[in-house]
Amino acid sequence: MPKPARYRKSWCLTTRFPFVVSLSNHERRTVRIAPFDKLRANGHLHERRLSKNKDNDGSIMSTIEAVLAQDIVERTMKIIPFNVNVMDSRGIILGSGETSRIGELHSGAQLALAQNRTVEIDTATSRTLRGVKPGVNIPLTVRGQISGVVGLTGDPETVRQFGELVRVTAEMILEQAQLIGELQREKRYRGEFVFQLIHHGATSLADLEAWAVRLGVDFQSPRAVIVAELTDPDLRPDLAMIELQHCQQQLAASHPDVLTAAISPRELVILESFETTGQRAPTAAQARQRLQAHESELRKVLTTTASLAIGVALGGIEGVAHSYQSARKPLRVGRSRKPQQATFSYYDLSLPVLLSGLGSGWQAEQLRQPLLRINAVDKRSGTLRRTLDAWFAHNGHPLATAKALHIHRNTLDYRLRQISELTGLDLANTDDRLLLYVALQLE
Repeated sequence: MPKPARYRKSWCLTTRFPFVVSLSNHERRTVRIAPFDKLRANGHLHERRLSKNKDNDGSIMSTIEAVLAQDIVERTMKIIPFNVNVMDSRGIILGSGETSRIGELHSGAQLALAQNRTVEIDTATSRTLRGVKPGVNIPLTVRGQISGVVGLTGDPETVRQFGELVRVTAEMILEQAQLIGELQREKRYRGEFVFQLIHHGATSLADLEAWAVRLGVDFQSPRAVIVAELTDPDLRPDLAMIELQHCQQQLAASHPDVLTAAISPRELVILESFETTGQRAPTAAQARQRLQAHESELRKVLTTTASLAIGVALGGIEGVAHSYQSARKPLRVGRSRKPQQATFSYYDLSLPVLLSGLGSGWQAEQLRQPLLRINAVDKRSGTLRRTLDAWFAHNGHPLATAKALHIHRNTLDYRLRQISELTGLDLANTDDRLLLYVALQLE
């Protein structure tokens, strides 16, 4: 670190601008400071600018946020008995133990920034500099860039011994804040990438491919979308967002390579990768296993009810949007069929999901006709409808169906004949059975 420069000032009667007397460790010499306006013109004294400023060598100096500056002040003043000021890369006081000084321009900090070295100012000198009190001003450097200045108010001979401690503490706080900021930006970057993937079309394929390379995401392997949806209708949107943030934090800790994004205050999207060998596609069992694993992780932090569904695993960037849609549909279909269940898979509900596109139009009306005839006769007891559901659930096996319904085999045959007569369909015919099964799926 450069050795500190100590200054005392006197006034030139002809120019009315201060001189600087620099007291180095090797020599004593008097150097005249240029007028403040010339210093500004030369870039030594910085006016209010944007959040990043150029140093004399053209490099960009990062600045400090006011909240962080005050945090440095409060934390360092707990360990030293002197006032601490934190100035940004323009020399403006952002944080101080003397809050009335916040927002003032600190000339001592500007000198420290201009020379990139510690500047000590005694009582006599402080009277000639704007916004300055006696003390020590030390540049703060984070990752090779000047971020600002930390100043200790007091007699330089007294406060000098605490300067290095305060500088190290301040730089550690700044580095930690910068790292946290980078992680947050990376999280937002990854989340926006997922958002653009599932709404494919808003961003060009070339841009998405470049985005994937930047994040190191390989789309050669199939990827499936998992949708987690909060189901409590009384949960406030702000509390719902907090729940989703907790879910994202949990997944980031347990599965750091998994991409996630909060699509709405109640919906979280998880992009899951499947490693496959050869040409084999992911199986229903693999999808169910991944879904249960993610549900277990989310249950650790969720304080409200939620449903999860996994879509079909597809390769390529374009496949993500299709997988998202195939995950959304099982949520709706699954909850209507099994409202007590919390997880649903496209692989278990593929037929009703694929048929859900036929929910309206004249085709849907024709497909629903057989069930409408049954319901017209059976709507009070529901016996025929329960029989039909059980028969399909047991793949048309009469003994298993009769046992499930707790009826005799002959009673089952009688009910099936009734269904056939009402619908005009032959249950021994594959096409007729398929029409009836599709009608059930559309409901």
